[in-house]
Amino acid sequence: MKKTALDFWVGLFVVVGFLAVLFLALKVGNMSSLSFQPTYSVRMKFDNIGGLKPRAAVKSAGVVVGRVKAIGFDSNTYQALVTIDVDGQYPFPKDSSAKILTSGLLGEQYIGLDPGGDTEMLKSGDTITMTQSAIVLENLIGQFLYSKAADAGGAKPASGAPAAPAAPAASAAPAAPAAPAPVAVPASAVAGSAAQ
Repeated sequence: MKKTALDFWVGLFVVVGFLAVLFLALKVGNMSSLSFQPTYSVRMKFDNIGGLKPRAAVKSAGVVVGRVKAIGFDSNTYQALVTIDVDGQYPFPKDSSAKILTSGLLGEQYIGLDPGGDTEMLKSGDTITMTQSAIVLENLIGQFLYSKAADAGGAKPASGAPAAPAAPAASAAPAAPAAPAPVAVPASAVAGSAAQ
């Protein structure tokens, strides 16, 4: 009887441990948001996708409306080709635009969809042409450093340009401070102080 109870608890512990590992694997692989609703695939091209990864979120107004399905490279245009799956319950106009954004300062990158005003909606296989590439933090830092270095170096006049006139020379000796003005003292005050 005791052996059967022990086997039951060991088996239960193993099953709970397996479910915990499965849950963590799904969370790490970003698979926990799997949806079995119908989707439609949309393609888009970017000059630079930064650190965008497959299964990254596709958001509109902060709400997750889909996932990145695949990332490829177009050897004709030398651009990144991104395919996304958008949930069928979220139709977007054909003139919608897409941009790659970052969650916070150093967070994960995702695609942000901005709906357009067209009455015709995107269908599976359509392409979004208005895209904005990822802002790469390293490029921004490099541009900032180069601009600061250029500012610190100062602009030197060209060899043929006339030099700016020199400032007038300061006098060798500093000017002496002005003497205070004499104060008039009444004669009665002087006579009174002498009598004391």
